[in-house]
Amino acid sequence: MVAARITVNGKETPISPAAPHTTALDFLRERGLTGTKEGCAEGECGACSVLVARPGVNKPTDWVAVNACLVPVAALDGQEVITSEGLATAGESGAPAALHPVQEEMAVRGGSQCGYCTPGFICSMASEYYRPDRCAHPDSADGPDTGTGTDTEHGPNGFDLHALSGNLCRCTGYRPIRDAAFAVGAPTANDPLAQRREQSPPEPVCTEYTRDDSTFLRPGTLAEALQLLRERTDAVVVAGSTDWGVEVNIRSRRANCVITVDRLPELREMRVESDHIEIGAAQTLTEIERRLDGSVPLLAGLFPQFASRLIRNSATLGGNLGTGSPIGDSPPVLLALEASVVLADADGEREVPLCDYFTGYRQSVRRPGELIRAVRIPLPLSPVTAFHKIAKRRFDDISSVAVAFALDIEDGIVRKARIGLGGVAATPIRALATEAALEGKPWAAKTVEAASRVLQAQGTPMDDHRASAGYRSAMLGQSLLKLYAQTTEAVSS
Repeated sequence: MVAARITVNGKETPISPAAPHTTALDFLRERGLTGTKEGCAEGECGACSVLVARPGVNKPTDWVAVNACLVPVAALDGQEVITSEGLATAGESGAPAALHPVQEEMAVRGGSQCGYCTPGFICSMASEYYRPDRCAHPDSADGPDTGTGTDTEHGPNGFDLHALSGNLCRCTGYRPIRDAAFAVGAPTANDPLAQRREQSPPEPVCTEYTRDDSTFLRPGTLAEALQLLRERTDAVVVAGSTDWGVEVNIRSRRANCVITVDRLPELREMRVESDHIEIGAAQTLTEIERRLDGSVPLLAGLFPQFASRLIRNSATLGGNLGTGSPIGDSPPVLLALEASVVLADADGEREVPLCDYFTGYRQSVRRPGELIRAVRIPLPLSPVTAFHKIAKRRFDDISSVAVAFALDIEDGIVRKARIGLGGVAATPIRALATEAALEGKPWAAKTVEAASRVLQAQGTPMDDHRASAGYRSAMLGQSLLKLYAQTTEAVSS
């Protein structure tokens, strides 16, 4: 087994003697790359953002921004990482390094004050700067037709502000950062990081890294992973590590064995068949979003509201379902889509409807030794869909209540209704009583008002620091009324 190594800013360095639970953030800082900061240690502030070379959607390689505070450095074995220090272009004959275009715009437009968060913003902004399909955006409110554009979340240069949704700043008020993002141009032909996109990213390497009786493993195939799970019943399975990383940082959790499955090819496929879409459990949410390209409108409505771009660049559907959290954002949507999960172990596979998957608080029918291999969404899709997330912040926040709708309405009659709920019970649930109150009835105000009262009584909401039980119930009822208002407006227009 080759010693675990990582390439940082073009220089290869061994991971040893770092412990297997050491985050990429701590690893980098211990080597003097202190531009990478720790702010929250939960993936919510973006001060730790770095770039990783990953398989691209439109080019062989994408430069993907991730939270270094959550990623175990052992998970980057064999990979390429760029920090904020690595973006500047080295000067010739001892001359000072030239600022990267993103760094230049941040400097001249006042996007940095105390500077603590700036390197993280720079890396997230650089990831969007190098996005291959970024192009001029005529509908931008700051675009060529200033004053007539309606899209305030894209710059005239095509910069998507969601790329910065996981980065927080206490000083600037964000306007100068936004100005910098909307001012950057396109990479030049001789930009080395732009040129790097034309080559394949590093292949995943099989990793067996052990120190102090703790082991980090990256198997090469699904069969190897399943055999390891059978042998190592104490193992913790991770993909993007957006959940486990928080446990390590905040709760000081440690594991004797961690098995990562994020690069297993069998878990990274997407297939569109005549009767279903199959999404590999280890594809990141960003990859799913870009590959589906809006073809599943309910998922397209979910993605911008699921945490932040930094988290979506690492998080997976398999991980979100595997944790079994009652406030995960994807389960309500997948329940409304009547999705199922494909569970695999060393003996074979089985398919379980998602509505039968959850059995209790963070519990499921998944057996010891089983992995979620894929999520299947049946076709055709219901034409009327919506995802409503009620939270204290518009983006990058945990849901108080999440509601997903998928309706078939023909000739004014609700032929089928599927409603998924999160945050109102010990598990994500289907609103079966509300579905029954809608099906076969006219899609009319009287029907919806009666069904909204049924929806208010669904689940067993509780009081906590995010919302009261009464508020959650009220929001359930309001969500159906909102859907009706939205669909009525769409039909009338």
